[in-house]
Amino acid sequence: MSYKWLKWLILWIPTVAIGLWEYLRHALLLPFISMDLGNLLAPVFVFIITLTLLRALFAKLEQTQETLQRERIVKAALEEREQLARELHDGISQSLFMLSVKLDKLERAESASDAQQTTDQIRKTVRHVYDDVRQSIANLHDAPLPADMSWMQSIHHLTVEMEQTSGIQTTVEWHVQDGLLSYKQKVELLAIMREALMNVQKHAKAKQIVIQGEGIGSSDKTPNTFRCSILDDGIGAEKEKLHGKGKYGVKMMQERAAAMGWTMTVQQTKPQGTEVEIIGRSDAK
Repeated sequence: MSYKWLKWLILWIPTVAIGLWEYLRHALLLPFISMDLGNLLAPVFVFIITLTLLRALFAKLEQTQETLQRERIVKAALEEREQLARELHDGISQSLFMLSVKLDKLERAESASDAQQTTDQIRKTVRHVYDDVRQSIANLHDAPLPADMSWMQSIHHLTVEMEQTSGIQTTVEWHVQDGLLSYKQKVELLAIMREALMNVQKHAKAKQIVIQGEGIGSSDKTPNTFRCSILDDGIGAEKEKLHGKGKYGVKMMQERAAAMGWTMTVQQTKPQGTEVEIIGRSDAK
């Protein structure tokens, strides 16, 4: 029986039942059942009928809830697999392809200097593969915010990891109210930050990174929009290099931002460096 039918039965059957009971009581059963006993039995019948229908309704609701929960788990697993596939294609598969090309070049080297230069390039690519693998593993472990870790602790953990792996000094200037961002927004924003920091580490040759965050007020001066920026002092990158063929890091960040309804831009700064800016509205309840 469907939920819709159960709902209508709960509305109508008790009413019909009490009407039928009153008719039978007065038409046929009055000589056998007193008025007081009839008045007492009426709510008992209604209670039993309603309880029977409600048990069926609650069972249906529990079954629907279990089905939705299973679907959410499957959807989350599929999204995680898709994200991992993108990250593997972005970093590891591209680097392994480059390794194959450079190994072929090493075999064709005509002098010791050419062989040494190619060997250095291979060594550098291997380090990139290692960084990408390490980052993919970190994403699998750290993508959800731990229940016992606050938002600021998560950002601090990310910046400490950045400084330990690259030596780049990372400063956080965060002025967004903790309740402005929902849990899902924090998870997605942290993933974008992680990807942006990884790009700086691999390409920017930067010495310093500044992560900034601020709330933007609405007409009643209550912040309902946030702005986040990741600014580095590196060599920067031309737009063609950021969005060219085979460049998936920025594309992945933009896809995450677009899925949340945010606006994300990547631009060079003066005199040098790159700024990643994310602007979005709060959906916190």
